[in-house]
Amino acid sequence: MMQGELNMTTLPRELDLLIVPRWIVPVVPHGQVLEDHALAVHQGRIVGMVPVASANALNPRERRDLPDHVLIPGLINAHGHAAMTLFRGLADDLPLMTWLTDHIWPAEGRWVNADFVRLGTDLAIAEMLRGGTTCFSDMYFFPDVAAAAAMDAGIRAQLCFPVIDNPIPGARNAEEAIAKGLRLRDDTRHNGLISVAFGPHAPYTVGDENLARIRTLADELDMPIHMHLHETAGEVDDAVAQTGLRPLRRLQQLGLLSPRLQAVHVTEINDDDLDLLVEHGVQLIHCPESNLKLASGMMPVQRLLDAGLNVALGTDGAASNNDLDMLGEMRTAAMLAKIVAGAPTALDAHSALHMATLAGARALGLEEETGSIEVGKAADLTAVNLSGLAQQPLYHPVSQLLYTCSASQVSDVWVAGRCKLRDGQLTEIDPQPILQQARSLAELIAKGDTHES
Repeated sequence: MMQGELNMTTLPRELDLLIVPRWIVPVVPHGQVLEDHALAVHQGRIVGMVPVASANALNPRERRDLPDHVLIPGLINAHGHAAMTLFRGLADDLPLMTWLTDHIWPAEGRWVNADFVRLGTDLAIAEMLRGGTTCFSDMYFFPDVAAAAAMDAGIRAQLCFPVIDNPIPGARNAEEAIAKGLRLRDDTRHNGLISVAFGPHAPYTVGDENLARIRTLADELDMPIHMHLHETAGEVDDAVAQTGLRPLRRLQQLGLLSPRLQAVHVTEINDDDLDLLVEHGVQLIHCPESNLKLASGMMPVQRLLDAGLNVALGTDGAASNNDLDMLGEMRTAAMLAKIVAGAPTALDAHSALHMATLAGARALGLEEETGSIEVGKAADLTAVNLSGLAQQPLYHPVSQLLYTCSASQVSDVWVAGRCKLRDGQLTEIDPQPILQQARSLAELIAKGDTHES
């Protein structure tokens, strides 16, 4: 374990919050673990990190002592479909395209409306905050409704408005989807917790004309593009049969490859694909548990990292995971990376934590704001209790965090310095009405009855 000091800064005479954990893992510098240090927070931002002996002289409005805990940056779920929590467990143990075409897409056509999205997003946010996630990227219908849910909960979010050539819930065509998405961008541009991105679903659901239009608008407005890409071998093979091009090469010819592109899944990679990703600095988002459950394929994470690419982590939707537990996702990612690389040294504990924090912030264009514990950044923070039976004995806190912890060990969460979880209890969300409504809706879905808003 390394002891270290961040550059000292002049602290306000009165602080909003002083957090005193056993360990702080700032993520930057890589591999650093600070013991017996305190974190000072004021007006929603990190203003200092000092030894506990010095911290005792400070005068915070609130002091939070966490003697058995590790404090890490808030976890960033870089890809998901929040409202699909309401389809959790609906159609398990099926291949991806069967799951989509025979079950999920028909269910969405029958059940999804604005009320569905609000309830499902509320449920997802409560689950994510309970599990230490302070920022999430969402690609789902009625993104304005999801944005309202995120703003009400005070969680950081990137809303990716879906674009598909066919009609979708909330938009009759791609043109309307884009128009509504850009309106959402305008409506939320002054909200410090919300950002908006284009969300073309996948190369096989969006044609060249709409992709070219998205590229032009994204270039003009400097907006991210979030897209499922190279998710399965079948997707790539079908694309080659239909267009003569692998999807990445097609997107390159359309001008979509850039650091602005957030490519999700990317399980199928050959040498030419890797060269394209590196040449254009594409952001990659790994969803290991969903890929494993759907047998979609396995991202070669260590190979991509060795090539210098940024790889973030996401859960995907709860209909294909089936939870939104980012600590569990980290563990799966680390173990899967080792077997794919054939090396137990692949994706070590600190690198996995980096993937779930700063790499996620970088992928979403938020690295100046969040993703690490650094002076000046937003106080997006998660405390994890390492005192449990499964965490003993404790030699290395980051290894224990990665290989023994799940959402249930998360005790405290702050977003922009505001407490969202304390002692494992949500502070600003009452989960009971959400649970009751979700159960009632699930009964209707299970019976096949028509949903009435």
